Amino acid sequence: MNREARLGRIAFRAWRRGFREADLVLGPFSEQVGPTLDDAELDVFEAMLMEDDDHALYAWIIQTVPTPERYDGSVMTKIRAFMAEHVSAAVAEGAG
Repeated sequence: MNREARLGRIAFRAWRRGFREADLVLGPFSEQVGPTLDDAELDVFEAMLMEDDDHALYAWIIQTVPTPERYDGSVMTKIRAFMAEHVSAAVAEGAG
């Protein structure tokens, strides 16, 4: 599978988590930051998206529960930074 198709599949999965808060972080992250991730980071991101417990995944992102070691690396750091920036931008635009 080529990189463009892979990113499309990742974006589809990121936007359809079934848990709105996770969708609103992971969807835009996949579209805006996903193309900048290297192949190893995409592997980690895809593995995260395969997790069944959306509430746990979101809790890892917002750090209300410990992040499993396998996901506690550069991708999670980038997701958290993106979320902080994305939420700040949305609030500045009047969302919420």
